[in-house]
Amino acid sequence: MNMQGKCPVMHGAVTETGTSVMDWWPNALNLDILHQHDAKTDPMGQDFDYREALKTLDIEALKADMRALMTDSQDWWPADWGHYGGLMIRMSWHAAGSYRIADGRGGGGTGNQRFAPLNSWPDNVSLDKARRLLWPLKKKYGNAVSWADLIVLAGTIAYETMGLKTFGFGFGRPDIWHPEKDVYWGSEKEWLGKDRYASASDETSLENPLAAVQMGLIYVNPEGVDGKPDPMKTAEAVRETFARMAMNDEETVALTAGGHTVGKTHGNGDASKLGPDPEGADVEMQGLGWANPNGKGVGRDTITSGIEGAWTSNPTKFDMGYFDMLLDHEWEISTSPAGARQWQPVDIAEADMPTDVEDPSIRTMPIMTDADMAMKVDPAYRAIMDKFRADPAYFADTFARAWFKLTHRDMGPKARYFGPDVPAEDLIWQDPVPAGATGYDVDAVKAKIAASGLSVADMVSTAWDSARTYRGSDMRGGTDGARIRLAPQKDWAGNEPERLARVLAVLEPIAAETGASVADTIVLAGNLGVETAAKAAGYDIAVPFTPGRGDASEAMTDADSFAPLEPLADGYRNWLKQDYAVKPEELLLDRTQLMGLTAAEMTVLVGGMRAIGTNHGGTKHGVFTDREGALTTDFFVNLTDMAYAWKPAGNGTYEVVERKTGAAKWTATRIDLVFGSNSVLRAYAEVYAQDDNSEKFVNDFAAAWTKVMDAGRFGL
Repeated sequence: MNMQGKCPVMHGAVTETGTSVMDWWPNALNLDILHQHDAKTDPMGQDFDYREALKTLDIEALKADMRALMTDSQDWWPADWGHYGGLMIRMSWHAAGSYRIADGRGGGGTGNQRFAPLNSWPDNVSLDKARRLLWPLKKKYGNAVSWADLIVLAGTIAYETMGLKTFGFGFGRPDIWHPEKDVYWGSEKEWLGKDRYASASDETSLENPLAAVQMGLIYVNPEGVDGKPDPMKTAEAVRETFARMAMNDEETVALTAGGHTVGKTHGNGDASKLGPDPEGADVEMQGLGWANPNGKGVGRDTITSGIEGAWTSNPTKFDMGYFDMLLDHEWEISTSPAGARQWQPVDIAEADMPTDVEDPSIRTMPIMTDADMAMKVDPAYRAIMDKFRADPAYFADTFARAWFKLTHRDMGPKARYFGPDVPAEDLIWQDPVPAGATGYDVDAVKAKIAASGLSVADMVSTAWDSARTYRGSDMRGGTDGARIRLAPQKDWAGNEPERLARVLAVLEPIAAETGASVADTIVLAGNLGVETAAKAAGYDIAVPFTPGRGDASEAMTDADSFAPLEPLADGYRNWLKQDYAVKPEELLLDRTQLMGLTAAEMTVLVGGMRAIGTNHGGTKHGVFTDREGALTTDFFVNLTDMAYAWKPAGNGTYEVVERKTGAAKWTATRIDLVFGSNSVLRAYAEVYAQDDNSEKFVNDFAAAWTKVMDAGRFGL
C-alpha cells in the first residue's frame, strides 16, 4: 500500500485535530477542574518541597543580580532609557493584578503568566521579553527560586532601583506547570471583546467573579470605557475593578500614581502588523510573540498598548513627577501613531518633556490615559491626589504598602511568607490569627462536648460550615480563627444563624473551661460527630486532630473582605441560596476545587454527609438511608440499586420510587443524582457501594474530612 502523504499518526492523538469527550457532549459535567494539577504534570516530583528549597537560596545574591539586570543585558532587547524598570514593574503588576477577591483566583502566586491565556493577552504584549530576560537568573538559582517569586520580585527590585523605599517582600510562591483551567476569564470568544455587563450604563453590573472590563485586559481600557475618552465614566470603571481586587480609593490612587510615575506606554506604529501572540506563534519564535516589523522593533519603535509616551519628565525615577505633570497642565485628546486615543498637555515647556528612549537630546510629548485623567476629575480621587501631593512621604509609604498588598494579596497568611524582608507588621488584609493553645487536654474537651447534648448533625454541620470557607485560590478562610462566630459569617444564610448561635452557645463555654480555642473546639466537635457516626455504623475510628488554632477578634477581621467568601451554594449540605443560571453540580465542582479536594474526596464526603444527616435546614433530599446518623455506605448502595427509579418532582427535586410498587421512598436533588448519572462519578460511587468497601468508605471519609478541617493551616 502506498502510504506517501498519509498522516502517520492516529488523529485522536493530534492536539490540533483530536476531538475530546467534551466536544461530543458539551453539556456533560467536566471534572477536569478538580484534577488540573495532577502530580504527573509536575517535573519536580512529589518529594520536592519549595519551602525547603528556599532555605538554600542566597537571597542577597539574587537581589544583587536582579538590580544589575535592570541596566545590563541591553543587546537583544534594549531597555527604554537603558533601564528595564518599567518593563519589569509591568510584568509583576500584570501577574499580581489578575487577582480578584470574588473567588480568590488569578494573581501572581503560581507563575501562571508563563501559560495561556495570560501569556498571550493583548494587555501583556512584550511581557514575554521581560520573562525571557529573567531566564539567566532562573537558570543560575534553579530550584531554589520559583518563576512565580522571580516574576513578582522583579517589580519590587525595579522600584527599589528607581528610588522607592519598598515595604518588604515575601518569597514562597510555588510554581504550577500548566494553565489554570479553573479560572474563568469571561465568556467572550475574541480578544478585547466585551460581553460581561448586565447593564451597559452601570459599571457595577460587571459579571462576577470578573474584575477586568474586557477580555484580555488586566483592568480598564486605557482609551476610555468602550474606547471612548470620558474620564468620569472611566473613574466608575476604575473604582469597580480595583474594588474587585480588594483595593479602596486611596490604594487605587496610590497604585495609579505610583505605577505611572515610572516607565512609558508603547504605540509608535501600526499594531496590526505585529506577529502572532506567543501561544499562536510558530516554532522558530521559541515561545516569543508579537514580532514587530516596525523599524528596529524595539526602543522608540516598540508597540504594546497602542498608546505612546511617558507620563513624567523622569520615567526612571520614583518621584512626584506624576502629580506635577497631571495636575499642573490642562489636557486635550490626541491620537497616537498607532491610532489610539490618549491625552496630551495643551501647553508644556520643552524642559518638562521626557526624553526619547534612545536619544536624550530629543524631547517627546508626555501623555495621560483616560484612567489618569480620572484621577484628576473624579472628586474623591482628586482629593486623595491633593493629599498625596501635599505629603510626598505619606504618598511613598501608601504606595509601598499598596504595592506590597497587590503583590502578596493572593499568598494567604504570613505563615507562607519566607525571607529576611517579610514585614513584621500584621496587616488586616492578611487575615491575622493569633496562635492557639496546644497544651490543653483534648480528651477532656471531647468528653464535655459528648455530654453537652449536641446532636451528631449539629457538631458535623458547624465544623463543616467553619471549614468550607477555605479557598486554595488565595489561601483564605478555613477553621483557623473561628471567624464563623464573627460578622459577617455568623449571619450568613448558609450557616443557619439560629442553629449556629445555639451550637456556639454550647461550645464557647467548653472552650473557656478547658483552655482550648473556640476554633479547636468547633473542629473537635465535628471530629467527635464523625467518630460517633462511624461507631453507629460499626467502626471505631479516631479522626486525626492537631491543636493550635487561634481565635481571631473583630479587630483582626476585615468584615467587608470576607463577604465574598459567603457560600451561595453548598452541595455537600444540599443547599442553594437561590436558583442560579449555573447548574447546582457546577457550583459543587467550583467549591470543591477551591477547597482543594479531588473528585474522589468529593464523592466520599457527599455520601457520608448525606448518611450523617447534615443537610441544610434538615431536609431529607439525598438521605437514602433508614439509619440516618450512621456513617454508612447507604447513599451509594441505594443510588446504584436498580430496584429504584428516579422521577422529576419539580423545583429541582426528584422522587425516588420503588420500581415494582411505585411507592415513594426518598427525594433527591440534582447534586444527589449526578453521582449516579455522570460516568466518572458513578464509577467512584460504585466503589463505595460494593459490599467489601464499607470500612474503606469510613476511613476515606475520615481522611477527606481531616483534609478539610486542616486546610489553611500552613504552620503544620
